[in-house]
Amino acid sequence: MKTSKKAITLTLLFNLFVLFTFAQTESNNSKITVAKFVKFYNSNQQDSIFHIFSPKTKQELPLEKTKAFLTQLKSRYGNIKQADFQSYRSGFGVYKTELDKGLLTISIAVDNNKAITGLFAKPYEVAIVAKIPRNITPMQLPFKGEWTVFWGGDTKEQNYHVAVNFQKNAFDIIITNSQGKSYKTDGKTNEDYYAFAQPLLSPCDGEIVLTVDGVKDNTPGKLNPMFTTGNSVLIKTKNNEYILLAHFKQNTIKVKQGDKVKQGQQLGLCGNSGNSSEPHLHFHIQDAEDFYNTIGVKCYFNKLQVNGITKSDYSPVKGDKIKMAN
Repeated sequence: MKTSKKAITLTLLFNLFVLFTFAQTESNNSKITVAKFVKFYNSNQQDSIFHIFSPKTKQELPLEKTKAFLTQLKSRYGNIKQADFQSYRSGFGVYKTELDKGLLTISIAVDNNKAITGLFAKPYEVAIVAKIPRNITPMQLPFKGEWTVFWGGDTKEQNYHVAVNFQKNAFDIIITNSQGKSYKTDGKTNEDYYAFAQPLLSPCDGEIVLTVDGVKDNTPGKLNPMFTTGNSVLIKTKNNEYILLAHFKQNTIKVKQGDKVKQGQQLGLCGNSGNSSEPHLHFHIQDAEDFYNTIGVKCYFNKLQVNGITKSDYSPVKGDKIKMAN
């Protein structure tokens, strides 16, 4: 399920950095270089900023491009009033930056020679935290047999859903064969896909608070963004978790709003409705019923087999082959 979000983002990334940095205290090198950057930026000394770039950065962003970027930034936001260090992320020092015309998050990477090796600026966003960090209600996999996690995990590489609040911990799950293909022959029809028309089950006890069942299934490769979730079921647990299962086959949902369901009860059949390019299950938990005012909740399944190994309290990631544990 794809959702786009518009944002004004100015991005300049030049080098690769280590994926994880544990120090959360601003280094002396960063402190010195960022102070210079702020001073030169406010005084329109664009040449001086360029001179504190690393050699590789200078190659990636020649002086004229540097000036164009800084001029655009100044025109839109004005001078920097204050830059407060927040943390290190992927090698960048992250600064909540107050300017004349608004707030930015400015991230600056600095090497051992106090040279700037990366620069990233985007509008400042207040971090929104889910009311519950993870599911409280025990969850079982909502299908039988072995399925493959196509999208799942905490990083953008593992899971494109992470950029959207209400589905940030979502899974897209398909069925694949021994060659990793999700269809039998050419994939031109829904019936050619292993997941199509497979039973989908309730992962827990709960109450049905929403069902949609009349959306036509797509031809594989085509999307229906007007009805993003397609045919879908939303379940509320006694712990106020809201579980969404989406992209059911048209006219196969067996439950209705107000029904009480039990864990393992069949809800309908897997389909290809909504913003879906092939038959699959979209599954996520959110902390409220309203899709536009909610945050995705991390989902851990109570007991399952992952790549042939039995695991408990596990949240699957991209590439995992998962099925119910015996």
